[in-house]
Amino acid sequence: MASSEEALESLFRASNSSNLEDSLEILIRNSKSDAGRFDLVLPAVLSIIRSLNNHDDDVLSLCFKLLRNLCAGEIANQNSFLDHGGVVVVSGILRSHADSADPPNHGLVCLGLHVLANVSLAGNHHQRAIWEELYPSGFLSLATKETCNPLCMLIYTCCHGSADFFRDLCSDDGGHVMAQILRSASSACVDEDWIKLLLSRICFEESQFPVLFSKLLPIGQDTQLNDYEFSSEQAFLLQILSGILNDRTRDVAVSEDVALFLFGIFNKSIGVLEHAGRGTSTLPTGSAAVDVLGYTLTILRDICAQCSGGRNKEDHKDVVDALLSSGLIDFLLSLLRDLEPPAIIIEGIKKFENQEGALHSSKPCPYKGFRRDIVALIANCVYGRKHAQDEIRHRNGILLLMQQCVTDVDNPSLREWGIWSVRNMLEGNEENRNFVAELEVELDGDAEISALGLWV
Repeated sequence: MASSEEALESLFRASNSSNLEDSLEILIRNSKSDAGRFDLVLPAVLSIIRSLNNHDDDVLSLCFKLLRNLCAGEIANQNSFLDHGGVVVVSGILRSHADSADPPNHGLVCLGLHVLANVSLAGNHHQRAIWEELYPSGFLSLATKETCNPLCMLIYTCCHGSADFFRDLCSDDGGHVMAQILRSASSACVDEDWIKLLLSRICFEESQFPVLFSKLLPIGQDTQLNDYEFSSEQAFLLQILSGILNDRTRDVAVSEDVALFLFGIFNKSIGVLEHAGRGTSTLPTGSAAVDVLGYTLTILRDICAQCSGGRNKEDHKDVVDALLSSGLIDFLLSLLRDLEPPAIIIEGIKKFENQEGALHSSKPCPYKGFRRDIVALIANCVYGRKHAQDEIRHRNGILLLMQQCVTDVDNPSLREWGIWSVRNMLEGNEENRNFVAELEVELDGDAEISALGLWV
């Protein structure tokens, strides 16, 4: 390794400048092009970093920017970075900032993470060098709300193509790293692309959602929580996964184990209905228990939507059938019956004095759209499944679903989902069609209707 004086001379020659900061800025601009990344200055930059005080943030930031550009897809520089101990140099600075009593320079840390991520793209040898240097304690110390997204980028690029590293993330140590990332991200509502990519891989592709969810219990508490008590981090994780699945319904496969675990969470979270009032907002509501209830419901809705197409259609059918075998339809119909009716139906019920008691005992929707999401999940469950359609009839659910085909201010698009559920329930099912055909409408207040100039 060249001395710091030799390194300075090398940078000055390459940049045609006699000032360190000016030289670095010139080289940063040059390195944005392919030709500029051929300058053999990377060892000199690492030598300069070694000679700097860790608190010389301005020059360190310029060095990191130059290293980031030099290692962007240029294999010679990526190899040189590894050969000259760049992983240890950059990781050491990141650790010192994370462990310092002074407030860390988050911008500098983010740049360092970008440098390592670019180096990791060179292949397994480079990935392993970074992983062995930072996993797990280094990753854990860098999992702050300001740096968790670039940290997820580095972890994801290191794990890409390496089943071993993903297994590490699913271990006890790795679970602590991911839990800390989620706690930091949740505190700042960070849901950027790299966090989503990493969580999608761990929770869905690797089917490790149950492990990660269980590690996000409220700090200082054990599993002896009430059924409806959840942490804000658990709600945040479900929020991200719901968004991933909704955006990529055809691409993300959910295993049977994960789906059944989600149904178990949903089943437990129903306890919040005994305490929650009528919701005044859509998801997220700010209540961890209500958000867990809502996001598990929307995730199950989208899992069941996967059956209608896509490359893994048969696998998705198996998952939905497993949910149905666990009593999903009966659970949803019971839940729907327990809710107070839509506002338009309440107005009609209030005309009959003997129905007032039933209204008072009904449960309100804990967030705007809760009834709609239940109906949507039922609609997706019965699509193309005669045994599910028959179960609706056997459990006296046909008329209940038909009653959902109304507009409701607290449940946008309820009417459309209600119509979709009835359509799916009747398609190819002669018994259900006959049941509907035999329904009769009884009218009260016929004289009042006539007095308004209306007729049926």
